[in-house]
Amino acid sequence: MCGIAGIFNINHHQLNHSAIGAMINAVEHRGPDAKGKYVDEQIAFGHRRLAIIDLNDSANQPMWDFTHRYMLVLNGEIYNYQDIKAEITDYPFQTESDTEVIIAAYLKWGPDCLKKFNGMFAFALWDTQANELFIARDRVGERQLYYFHSDKYFVFCSEIRGLLASGIVPREVEEKFLREFLMFQAPLSSHTLVKGIKQLHAGHYALIRNGIFQEHAYWQYQDVAPSNDNYKAAKKKVHDLFIDSVRLSMVADVPVGAFLSGGIDSSLVVACMSELSERPVSTFSISFAEKGFDESGFAQQIASKYKTDHHRIVIKPEEFLYSIEEIFSAMDSPSGDGHNTYLVSKHTRASGIKVALSGLGGDELFAGYHKFLLYNKIIRNKWLLMAPGIFSSAFAKIMHTTSGSHRNSKFADLLSLTKWNLATVYPELRKSFRSYEADKILSSHMTDETLENDLVAIDKATDWMGTLSKATIGEFELYTRDVLLRDTDQMAMAHALEVRVPFFDYRLIEYVLSLPDRHKFPHSPKRLLVDALKPKLPENIVNRKKMGFSFPMEKWLRNELSGITDQKLTYLADRKEFNGTVIKDYQVRFHKGDKQILWTKIWQMVVISDWLERNKL
Repeated sequence: MCGIAGIFNINHHQLNHSAIGAMINAVEHRGPDAKGKYVDEQIAFGHRRLAIIDLNDSANQPMWDFTHRYMLVLNGEIYNYQDIKAEITDYPFQTESDTEVIIAAYLKWGPDCLKKFNGMFAFALWDTQANELFIARDRVGERQLYYFHSDKYFVFCSEIRGLLASGIVPREVEEKFLREFLMFQAPLSSHTLVKGIKQLHAGHYALIRNGIFQEHAYWQYQDVAPSNDNYKAAKKKVHDLFIDSVRLSMVADVPVGAFLSGGIDSSLVVACMSELSERPVSTFSISFAEKGFDESGFAQQIASKYKTDHHRIVIKPEEFLYSIEEIFSAMDSPSGDGHNTYLVSKHTRASGIKVALSGLGGDELFAGYHKFLLYNKIIRNKWLLMAPGIFSSAFAKIMHTTSGSHRNSKFADLLSLTKWNLATVYPELRKSFRSYEADKILSSHMTDETLENDLVAIDKATDWMGTLSKATIGEFELYTRDVLLRDTDQMAMAHALEVRVPFFDYRLIEYVLSLPDRHKFPHSPKRLLVDALKPKLPENIVNRKKMGFSFPMEKWLRNELSGITDQKLTYLADRKEFNGTVIKDYQVRFHKGDKQILWTKIWQMVVISDWLERNKL
C-alpha cells in the first residue's frame, strides 16, 4: 500500500513542478520506504512507497514499461499477480513486483486486465504516445482515488489532503453533501465535502484524453448470476473461497499479522491463517478497563487454540485523550467511525508488522447485523402498505424487534414512506441523524438525489436477489465502502500499516450474493459462515453475545473528553453552514444525559468541526 499523486496538464499551461512535490509530501505517512516522482511538460506523477512485495529498489515507482511508453503509479496490491504473470509470456519482466504485472497486463489486455486482478488497488497509467491517462479502482473500493478536473488540469491523489496541498484545488466546502455526512457518517459514493473534488467510483476506470473524462464500470452487482447450489454445496463453496481468499491475502515479502477481537469473523481469519502459515501468526487485540467493552478473554482463547504470538493492547482513557489530536489529523475524510482502528494499528505497526488481516466484512456478507432481520421483515410484509386498517398494529410488531430510544423515531420515519424497497427502507435503517434532524442542524437545506437514484437502479437490476442479499448491497452502499473501508485505510495508513480484508474478496462477495435467503437466514449467528468453516471455532465463540469492536465513547465524551467536545461544538455552532442554536441545544442535552442525543451524533459533529477547521475550508 502506498500513496499516489498526479497532475495532467490538459491545456499546456505552465506546470508547477513544486505542486507534485507538495502532494506526495502530504501523503508521506502512507509510504515511508521510498519516494519517487516524474515531471515533464504534460504529466507529473508522484509516489510514496510502503514496500510489501519485491522489496528491491527496482520496484520503486513511478515505474515504466520496457518500451518506455507507459508509466504507472500504484496504491495497493494485486494478490494473484503471480498467476497473471504466468499468463504473460511475451513480456520481459525486470522485477518481481505486482506493479510491473499491471503494466504488462494492460499492454496485453487493455482495460479488460482489471477483470483479472484480485486485490485492493487504485492506480494511474500514462500513455506517452496517446497522451491518455488511465485510472482505475478496485471492485469493492478498498483503496481510494480522489480527483479534481478543471479546464487546465486533471489532478488525482490517494487522499484529499494531497489535492489540497497542490494549490490547484480551491479550499471550499461542498455544502450539499453535509446532509449526507450527518445522515450516513460520511459522504458516499463519488461525493466529498470539498467543492470540485470527486472520487472515482469503486469498480470503475476512467480515461482522460483531450480534456475529456470518461468513466466506465467494469464490475457491478447486476453482473452476479443466481446460484442453484443446495446448502451442502454452498457450505463447500464458501469454505473453499474463504480459505483461498485468506491465502491470497497473506501474499507478501514481509511478515503478516492479524487483528483479533475474539468475534466470529476475526477468529475465522486467524484460524485459517494459522493453518496456512508455517510460523505462529502475530495477533493483536484491544482491551479496556471497562468490562462491558473488554473482549480480551475471547481473543486469548482463540490465540491459545491456534498458538499465535498474541499481543493484548490495553487502552486507557488517557491514551485516547493523548492521541485525539493524532486521530483527528489522520482523518483525511471526516467520518463518525475509525478511531478504534487508529490505536490498534498504531500498536501493531510499532511491533514491526507492516501487513495485518482483519475480519471486516463477515457481518455484511453473512447477515450478522440485527438490521438485516429487520429489513427482511419489513420487505416481506410490504403488503401492509395496501391495508391501512391493520397497518399500524402489524408494523408496530415488526418494529418491536428494534431496541433503544430510536425505535419510535424509526417507526415514524418508515411509516411515512409511500413504498418499501431498497432505496427507501435501507437508508432509514442506516441513518445516524434522521433527515429532519440533519435539516435542522444545517443552515441551508440542500439535497442530492444521486444516492436514491443509484439504489433504485441497483434494486431494479438485481430484482432476482433475496432480501438478505439486497441488505448486503444496502450495507455496502451506505456504510461499508465509504465508512468502514475508508476509515480502515486512512487510520491504518496513518501508521504505514496495510490492512487486508479477506471477506471482501470479490469472488466470495459474488457467490454469497448469488445465494437464496434460505441458505443465509440467521437462525443462529452467521449460520452459513459458521457451518461452512466448522469446526474451527469453539461453541462459546460462536454463540457469545455480539459486542462489536468499539471504545466506551459515551462515557469518555461526557467526562475525559468533555473539554474537547465543547470546544469543537462551539466552533461548529459559529460556522455559517450550521444552525448554532440547534448544535448548542444538542450539547446541553447530551451533557444532561438525554437518551435521544446519542454519543455517535455528538462525535460526528466534533469530527466535522475539527476537519473543517484543520483543512481551512
